[in-house]
Amino acid sequence: MLRKPLRSILLFTLAILSTYRATPIISRFQSNSATANEPRALTASEAAKFLPATVFFRGQSAPIQARNSSGVQFNKDTLLLATLVDTAGYSSSVQEKYQAYLITEASLDIEGHRLPPGAYGCGFVAGNTFVVMDIGGHDLFSVHSTRDASIHRPTPLQVLPAPDGTGYRLYVGRDYIDFAQTLETTNTTSLHP
Repeated sequence: MLRKPLRSILLFTLAILSTYRATPIISRFQSNSATANEPRALTASEAAKFLPATVFFRGQSAPIQARNSSGVQFNKDTLLLATLVDTAGYSSSVQEKYQAYLITEASLDIEGHRLPPGAYGCGFVAGNTFVVMDIGGHDLFSVHSTRDASIHRPTPLQVLPAPDGTGYRLYVGRDYIDFAQTLETTNTTSLHP
């Protein structure tokens, strides 16, 4: 007889405790889901979780430098990832332009040039120039890069929000270029009749 009232009290207590503990978890989940939709720069460790160990460029595979990677999470389903690459197996003419690998799931505006989603080789070269190449090693475009003497702790590669809040900056050391996500219009044309 005593078992039923004790079991009821125990179940009632567990129900109250589980409700009390669930409330902070739900509110934390809601606040995290709200920030997951806001664009943000990724640290090297966050970007490295998404990057492959090796990348393909101009007929070869090369290992990435995960510690020298970064990116942007534009929303929960759209990323831009950038990483320095070990280019030891490439010719010197390729090595001078191909320093980093860029993977984007969003269209980008890089200093006035539209870059569609895809994988690209890129690098900062002499003459304050940033060059973007397709994975076959063909130059797509080049833009003027800027040197930031005021950056306190330059790293080999990082992505930081632009100071004016309109996009981001891709840095290699103190050199950078500005970029932003472009808004795509949906194409209503179908491939099938």
